[in-house]
Amino acid sequence: MTPAAPAYRRLSVEERRSQLLEAALNLFAHRVPEDVSLDDVAEAAGVSRPLVYRYFPGGKQQLYEAALRSAADELQQCFDEAHEGPLLPRLARALDRYLAFVDQHDAGFSALLQGGSVVETSRTTAIVDGVRRAAAERILSHLEVTNPGLLLRMTVRMWITAVEAASLIWLDEEKQPPLDELRDWLVDQFVAVLSVTASRDPQTAALVQALAEEA
Repeated sequence: MTPAAPAYRRLSVEERRSQLLEAALNLFAHRVPEDVSLDDVAEAAGVSRPLVYRYFPGGKQQLYEAALRSAADELQQCFDEAHEGPLLPRLARALDRYLAFVDQHDAGFSALLQGGSVVETSRTTAIVDGVRRAAAERILSHLEVTNPGLLLRMTVRMWITAVEAASLIWLDEEKQPPLDELRDWLVDQFVAVLSVTASRDPQTAALVQALAEEA
């Protein structure tokens, strides 16, 4: 007796939308947005082009922005870490997740989160900047400093920019050095920039002293 074929299940609106976003993210992860068409997304998702338009009537721009938001949400979650134990190991674990994202998205990391695309708009820029601000807020919360001052806030945001730049250079350098070495170097960079700010800011100086006592 021939076994019955599995019953076809129609996807819900949210499931279909998630399927299309996943297909788009996979494509944007390895190709810049200019080189990805709606036909490519439809083929990758195993659906028709009209169906893609049904969910994203604004075309590729709307799909790109939705994919960017999805990637941004994932990146923000990289910095979610329990407030337990010494600070620097917590930071290292967050970096492990961040760098794993960079590694997974490979050459598309630049197109997804660093701008420089013809489909970049004020909305996409705001999405990317939101990731940076969210990362800064999470790191400042781990520092457990009441009312962080301007110099400390600037130092943390500058370091986040350095992490992004290092990630892009790492991709250009054929993913060298190994991720664990890159992570440790970035943690050392964090301590270094805090130490520089400490010479000008008593609040940061107290923080650096606390970190030294943790070691």
